[in-house]
Amino acid sequence: MTKSNNNRRPVYLTAVGLLVLSLGAVFVVRSFGSESGADGFLGSGSCDDPTQIQLHTTPEMQPQLEAAAKALGAKKDKDAPCLQFTISAVQSAVDAHNIANGADSKPDLWVPDSSIWVAQADDGQTVPTIAVPSIAMSPLVLVGRNENFANTSSWLGAFSGTEPALLDPLTQTAGLESLLVINAERAKTSASQNQIYSVTVPLAQKLGSMAKPFTDVTGLLGRAAQENSRVVVPTSEQAFVKYQDEHPDAELKAIVPATGTLMFDYPVVVTAKDDNATITEAAKSLAAEMLSDSASQARDDAGFRDPLLSPLGGGRGVGDITQLAKPNATAVEKTVLDWTRLSLTAHSLAVIDVSGSMNEKVGDKTRMQLTIAAAEKGLGLFPNNAALGLWTFSTKIGPSNADYRQLVPIQKLDTAQRNKMISALRQQKAIPNGGTGLYATAIAAVRAVRQDYDPTAVNAVMIFTDGKNDDPDGPTLAAAVKQLESLKDPARPVRIIALGMGPDVDGNELGQLAAATGGLSYVARNPTDLQGVFINALQSR
Repeated sequence: MTKSNNNRRPVYLTAVGLLVLSLGAVFVVRSFGSESGADGFLGSGSCDDPTQIQLHTTPEMQPQLEAAAKALGAKKDKDAPCLQFTISAVQSAVDAHNIANGADSKPDLWVPDSSIWVAQADDGQTVPTIAVPSIAMSPLVLVGRNENFANTSSWLGAFSGTEPALLDPLTQTAGLESLLVINAERAKTSASQNQIYSVTVPLAQKLGSMAKPFTDVTGLLGRAAQENSRVVVPTSEQAFVKYQDEHPDAELKAIVPATGTLMFDYPVVVTAKDDNATITEAAKSLAAEMLSDSASQARDDAGFRDPLLSPLGGGRGVGDITQLAKPNATAVEKTVLDWTRLSLTAHSLAVIDVSGSMNEKVGDKTRMQLTIAAAEKGLGLFPNNAALGLWTFSTKIGPSNADYRQLVPIQKLDTAQRNKMISALRQQKAIPNGGTGLYATAIAAVRAVRQDYDPTAVNAVMIFTDGKNDDPDGPTLAAAVKQLESLKDPARPVRIIALGMGPDVDGNELGQLAAATGGLSYVARNPTDLQGVFINALQSR
């Protein structure tokens, strides 16, 4: 078997995700054969003591593998190995988790729907060995009503003008590949990271706010088929063809954007620790039967392509396609980590500079107006289960001459809270001759979020400013950094995300304040770029 490196790759599958999959999957176990050596044995009729092989596969592939095992068992080859398969339908993410954690239920052979799960099944000692790279293929396609495909130049373009409904990327291959394909196509689109985040950040926030992530592609395709629906669903061509067969009146079409797509590649993977050579040969024998001429029609009927990506017969599916380069394990791991972070709900305090310099013009708008517009648009990126509050700051504007003032306390973003936030934002004006009491405000804001800490969310302070601290009565930068560091608790982190804009902002100052809390700072020298900077900041929470 292939040795893994010393850094074990974790499997990012939440307990909730595992529960959903375990309850949703139908664990059908079917053994083939009998003591007389009938169906399911690979060998002659005199095979009395077969080697038992537990094989797990993704549910849609189970019937194909069962047929292949039966066909092999029916062959009378006295030199063939004596084997018996027990085939179970298990979601690929569940198997990856079980294999990585050495669960008793792990199989000897594994056919996930995509090889991207194989690295996730690293148990810290060995990465499972791919014995056969592919026994079938199915491209990732985008399904929706015809009117939703005005832009098919790229996946990013297709997502931007519609309502993408992703299956859970932490547990479903279609969902994970939907995120991976956007980065895989960048070599052709030259899309900036901010353009990608403008799609993925609100998508993660929206789907992450759901009580239960999407795991049923049939239900999503049903929503996409409804009249006037803007929903588009990334899924496998095989799943789309199956839905078409079962719902012939559904007004849906599948497309692959011009940039190309990724594959569901169905490898045969050896996960057994013992008798590895025998299991590997069994894998190759079973794969050979799957790829035989006699099995080709059944494969096509079920909606699967061959490993050469030959189009499906009868004009079904999406025809010829361009295949994008498969992401490596590092790219997969980063994508999963990013999604996990982005999909967490927020418990945040927005703190907006209203000092006199915010009244300076940039074109036909003031810095204050640009900041309010960016904050108001950014508010729309947060789901209803996020909790946000609003402060403003300038020297001595609050009670007891504090440099900050609470406008809206942190609460869940229901309709009333959103309206309060928007109303308060629109009323703000820069204070003539007002100074920038940045340091004292940063300390007070972190303390306020800590007092109302939410362990289920990302707790943060978002500071918008155009200048540098100029409060002679407040703490120095060194003193502010020291205080913020003393407030830091790794078990209850509250991070500062500092967004500076304009030529006068002190990026070093913002960077030190943010770093003291484990946060980050961003600077838009041109204030009109603030919206893009805000999206970039959200993805780093």
